[in-house]
Amino acid sequence: MTELDPLLLDGSPLSPAEVHDVAHRRRRAVLAPQARDAVLAGRRLLERSLAAGHAIYGVNTGFGSLARVRLEPAELEEVQANLLRSHASGVGPPLESELVRGMMLLLAASLSRGHSGVRPEPIELILSMLDADLLPVVPSRGSVGASGDLAPLAHVALAMLGEGDATLAGRPVSGGDGLREVGLAPFRPAAKEGLSIINGTHLMAASGALCLVEIDRVLAAAEVAAAMAIDACRATDGFLDPRLHEIRRQRGPIEVAARIKRLLEGSEVVPSHAENDPRVQDPYCLRAAPQVIGAARETIAAARVPLEAELGAVTDNPLLFTDSTGNDAVALSGANFHGMPIAIPLDTLAIALAHVAGISERRINWLLTAGDPENPVTPHLSPRPGLHSGLMIAQYAAAACCNELQGLASPSSVANIPTCAGIEDYNSMGATSAAKLRTAVDLVRSVVAIELLVMAEGLEFQRPLRSGAGVEHAHARIRATVPRLLGDRPPAPDIATIERLVREGAFGPA
Repeated sequence: MTELDPLLLDGSPLSPAEVHDVAHRRRRAVLAPQARDAVLAGRRLLERSLAAGHAIYGVNTGFGSLARVRLEPAELEEVQANLLRSHASGVGPPLESELVRGMMLLLAASLSRGHSGVRPEPIELILSMLDADLLPVVPSRGSVGASGDLAPLAHVALAMLGEGDATLAGRPVSGGDGLREVGLAPFRPAAKEGLSIINGTHLMAASGALCLVEIDRVLAAAEVAAAMAIDACRATDGFLDPRLHEIRRQRGPIEVAARIKRLLEGSEVVPSHAENDPRVQDPYCLRAAPQVIGAARETIAAARVPLEAELGAVTDNPLLFTDSTGNDAVALSGANFHGMPIAIPLDTLAIALAHVAGISERRINWLLTAGDPENPVTPHLSPRPGLHSGLMIAQYAAAACCNELQGLASPSSVANIPTCAGIEDYNSMGATSAAKLRTAVDLVRSVVAIELLVMAEGLEFQRPLRSGAGVEHAHARIRATVPRLLGDRPPAPDIATIERLVREGAFGPA
């Protein structure tokens, strides 16, 4: 693994690539000196406001529907620890370690911007835990996507307290044992710090950031697969003519058509059947690829804006500011923790991905069923039809993935279940949107991998003719690890190998 420079948390927005590096490549993150100063200044604002006797939600009051209960000064620290324990109510299988790392990073980054009223200590503990690969075990279900990702973040906080479950370099440990092994002291939250830790959108935002990186790689591979399909299916390239797309005026299809056309530059297959081909036009799965993939790309570009904005946000509550004179402290209660600004984009991403996979599966089916008599491929690309089934059942797997994607594309953010005795009466359910999106990314990657497997085999039937340079480069990447099908063998290992190539960015992002 290449050594990366430490990521400085200086208050500026993070990028999806930076979140991905910390999550997947264990890039170290450190609190910048200027951010530490901002955190200390924010803490002073909180202390001044408390000293002035102001009622501050969740600091010297109860939480949620108990906000009218006023606490005594001696109770301010105890209530924060109680909050963390009581809110750790998650259920289901644990989140993957990469997502926990991303969530912890975004929590530390949000707190480092100086409006949360915390001390530097909890931020530095989070970063030290990341550096030591000491990760809380976080159940995957429990957040309704408003008041932040309360339950998942409370499980993060439990490990900081030296409680709950954790892993150390992948090995199960208790939170307390893990802290002792790496030489860290358990966290004792001061006033407001428990609330600040759990009251943000960091699970949803980390999911979105990590998915954006994966989606870029999947979409690049989908365009390569579509280009490869054009020659494997002996389609025309006429529908890639830029004149067609320019008068439609849709940027996504214009750009996708241009990229696919570049991948096919130099193809010997297209001109080999251009003159005597009796077909007038190709099926939608080929002819409409620029429109469908292009529409998905436009949707992804639109969703990227609010998701990336969240990577520079402060999303707990209440937040600390100075008044217009710059002197007196002001604690403002609002709903920055509400997940709807990113829940809707997370839902729309799943819809876009369902279409990328859906049209991919149709191209797979078109080639495997030898739907075009002009193409010399055998049914199911079988080396000997009847004796060998070829890649017949690979299409079944793609169809199963698409069926699941169709269900995942139903948005979660349109449903509401009130919580906390009706005080928190309109929730975003964005954590569910995020969970579905993570599954959707994996499924569309599988479908695109199946198409690459099938179309790479389809190109073998066009030999000795060569496809375009870009397509042939991708074909060579596949053939370096997946040999041609000379007799029946399980396709699953080949699909998994190509999935890994897509995940690693072997086919780009464009």
